[in-house]
Amino acid sequence: MNRREFFAALAILPLTGKAMKLNDLNTLTADWKGEARMPVLFLGHGSPMNAIEENAFVQGFRKTAQQLPKPRAIVCVSAHWETRGTKVTAMEQPRTIHDFGGFPQALFDVQYPAPGSPALAKETAALAKSTHIEMDEQWGLDHGAWSVIKHLFPAADVPVIQLSLDRNLSPAAHYRLASELAALRERGVLVVGSGNMVHNLRMVAWDKLQVPGYGYDWAIEANESMKKHLRSGNHQALIDFNKQGQAWNLAIPTPEHYLPLLYTLGMANSKEPLHLFNDETLGGSLSMTSVMVG
Repeated sequence: MNRREFFAALAILPLTGKAMKLNDLNTLTADWKGEARMPVLFLGHGSPMNAIEENAFVQGFRKTAQQLPKPRAIVCVSAHWETRGTKVTAMEQPRTIHDFGGFPQALFDVQYPAPGSPALAKETAALAKSTHIEMDEQWGLDHGAWSVIKHLFPAADVPVIQLSLDRNLSPAAHYRLASELAALRERGVLVVGSGNMVHNLRMVAWDKLQVPGYGYDWAIEANESMKKHLRSGNHQALIDFNKQGQAWNLAIPTPEHYLPLLYTLGMANSKEPLHLFNDETLGGSLSMTSVMVG
């Protein structure tokens, strides 16, 4: 079954009036197993304005996209969808969510009409062993997803689903879940974690946002330490981020923007090449550092 035939098959599924059985799902996705292993990304998404501004960061996203094979679909883990229990979007056409305020109307006018993939949502849930993943028909694509994916695939012609961040899971449990889902990479699926490694909005120097590379000492220290562990493959230190001292505590006052990085790492292995890009601190207390593995 080729790509066109696969999505044609998906299109007729709602007409059957029956839930897809796992055997049917495995039949549809069996051909994915011969795909080349997809890279996995962590993207520092920063301000929602990156969706419509032209700057070095969006240029970095586009340059990275040129190195990617076109995926059959995308699974995005965004900092901006926290839930009780783990959920995955399972609608045919996810809405574009403008989950922010105080920005220009041009940003609210942006739509990213990528299709969803109920079949991929079910396959993702079936791979999870350590936690139950619930099908979600309400969410869509929040700005942590569409504001960066639109630079990777501006035609919105790749199906996208989102996986939520379960507030009840420990960092180690998030990492373990990611490792269970790593088989998606063998099936033509690009996994994108979207957040920021250093993210302390309460301490942003708003008057320094236009100063390139401006970072407080603790933000630079934490970012450099994180990169050291990334390069050495020391995932345990990155999982135990709340045990790494004061600089890390200031860099990660709440975990939601950091946890998508653990999904990227949980799907990687130490033998794969790791590339850092957009590696810059911003506004004192943010970093845009992004990662491609594979």
